[in-house]
Amino acid sequence: MTTHKRIRKFNTRDTYPEQKLDNDLCQAVVAGNIVFLRGQIGQDLETRESVGIGDVRAQTEQAMANIKMLLEESGSCLDHVCKVVIYLVDPRYREAVYGEVGKWLKGVYPVSTGLVVSALARPEWLVEIDVTAVIPEA
Repeated sequence: MTTHKRIRKFNTRDTYPEQKLDNDLCQAVVAGNIVFLRGQIGQDLETRESVGIGDVRAQTEQAMANIKMLLEESGSCLDHVCKVVIYLVDPRYREAVYGEVGKWLKGVYPVSTGLVVSALARPEWLVEIDVTAVIPEA
């Protein structure tokens, strides 16, 4: 019996052809009623193209749209987000990013952690958002 459901599997050699990586990953793991999402960035999940280059608000909007879509594919939704971790490459982006995230999670009240990091996986990415949610009991 499989206890984990893995959604949108991929290999990093396809996602990051410029890097010498060969890791099997996925965008979401459902373990019991918990949904763990891969950190989402300003990237279209269908085309793998970066969006909003130079625009942290646009990247945040794309990341949150990805999160919404992945949660729905996992059997959950934004209303069931429990934890958010936001990674910024510049602390000056905080207001724009948190403002955009706040629009998507209005009335949800998750716990949140914010970190400033020196860089993300690609230089054009300015923000990454990591989410854990639950699938409510029927």
